[in-house]
Amino acid sequence: MAEELLIFSHGKLTGHLTSSLLAVAFLSSFGSSMLYGYNLAVVNSPAEYIKDFYNRSVVNRNGSGLSEESLTLMYSLTVSVFAIGGLLGSLLVGVLVTKFGRKGTLVKSTTLVFISGALMGFSRICGSPEMVIIGRFITGIHSGISLSVVPMYLGEIAPKNLRGFLGLMPSIFICVGVFMAQVLGLHELLGKEEHWPLFLSLVVAPTFIQLLLLPWFPESPRYLLIEKHNVHATITALKWYRAKCNIQAEIEEMQEEQRSLSTVNTVSVWHLILDTSVRWQVISIVVINIGMQLSGIDAIWFYTNAIFENAGIPRPQIQYTTVGTGAIEVIAGLIGCFTIERLGRRPLMIGGFSFMGICCAGITISLVLQTYLSFMRYVSVACVVGIIAGFCIGPAGVPFLMTAELFKQSHRPAAYIVGGSLNWISNFTVGFVFPFLQMSAGAFCYLIFCGICLSVAGYVYFIIPETKNKTFMEISQMFSSKEPVIQPLVQSSPDQLKLKKMNSYGALENGFLEFDSSMSFP
Repeated sequence: MAEELLIFSHGKLTGHLTSSLLAVAFLSSFGSSMLYGYNLAVVNSPAEYIKDFYNRSVVNRNGSGLSEESLTLMYSLTVSVFAIGGLLGSLLVGVLVTKFGRKGTLVKSTTLVFISGALMGFSRICGSPEMVIIGRFITGIHSGISLSVVPMYLGEIAPKNLRGFLGLMPSIFICVGVFMAQVLGLHELLGKEEHWPLFLSLVVAPTFIQLLLLPWFPESPRYLLIEKHNVHATITALKWYRAKCNIQAEIEEMQEEQRSLSTVNTVSVWHLILDTSVRWQVISIVVINIGMQLSGIDAIWFYTNAIFENAGIPRPQIQYTTVGTGAIEVIAGLIGCFTIERLGRRPLMIGGFSFMGICCAGITISLVLQTYLSFMRYVSVACVVGIIAGFCIGPAGVPFLMTAELFKQSHRPAAYIVGGSLNWISNFTVGFVFPFLQMSAGAFCYLIFCGICLSVAGYVYFIIPETKNKTFMEISQMFSSKEPVIQPLVQSSPDQLKLKKMNSYGALENGFLEFDSSMSFP
């Protein structure tokens, strides 16, 4: 196990990456987050085979096939029912992480993957389109849970100077999942008609590996101390993740947060929405989570082949073009992961959304002009690649990381429910509506995504502060400065203390001192 040292440098607590941290980030992302990316793209390649199976099954039952509109509707339901399951899963996050913990929730939710894999894998043998749809729904529930719990877990076990790096690892594995679905969907591999049920059910393999290994790692130390009040288990977990080091400073920082929450229980979604002290945090996660999905990325992932076909790419070349975009996703995700602690959260979000908006406008222009200029088809492909790269660099993972960072322990589960629910509702809306929007508006449908991307970039620029290298307490105080409320207890002398109300939590400060957000709590 790699050794980590916690050191003070100009008042900041820093830590090195250990093998335990890296292993947990890998396992939780590989067995959970990667499945989300895989399921986003897995229905793209075998789309025609699935439609044919649906039609033949209906013919066998009723003696007549489906109309083209009905078949499109049924396939759109297959694509988007994944998001309905994700919405349900995101609503369960608060209850699950409070009862079972962060790691416990990830381990117990693997059952859903095995059920969904069995349903989709045996659907053709049973001649049941319903098994495909139900399987997609159940695996959506699992993705809805893991999409919130994995970044929450990693954000709580990581030292603050590594929170961005580890927090973006799930987004890298989402990109890897998309890439794996694109590679395996090639005609030379599982892209043949006889293989599509196996193609859909392969999600059980990484989950099985996670189920074997993840239970051996400790639960989140913050959860153990702040919610379970188990100091011994907290110390054990910290020693596991912070090998051979002085963990006292980190425990004191968690105890400081625990004291600030001593009169505040874990809040419900309703209380979170009504709590005016976290108004800007709630608005921020609403904007970035809706913007993340309405940016048009899901339309790109769900319907990549159709987009390239409309762009005039020859059909035999489409699958290889799609795989190429998947490789670029992974590279872009790695760039974001390895630069976030240097650049910060804001530049990745602003730059990513802005670049996506420009590329969405570029797709519209290129599709309109490709009738007159043949080379424009390659411009449209470049814009698709640009949208994917811009998304994977920042917007793919930073919203989940920021949802963890903008809230304290008491508000975090409810915040993930709000952000996750809006994320999945937006995902469903795009997945279900996009084919009809494309038929009615043609190339101009991408202008809607352009406006959304640029609007979100503007919001992040003007409203959301940089959270790099800040403790959860410091971040809450940065937002509370928008609406400061000071309540003096007594007429204080220079050495006396006063109570300042910050973000509905009481924090003691010296009468002569102003809070410096660049300083760290021990």
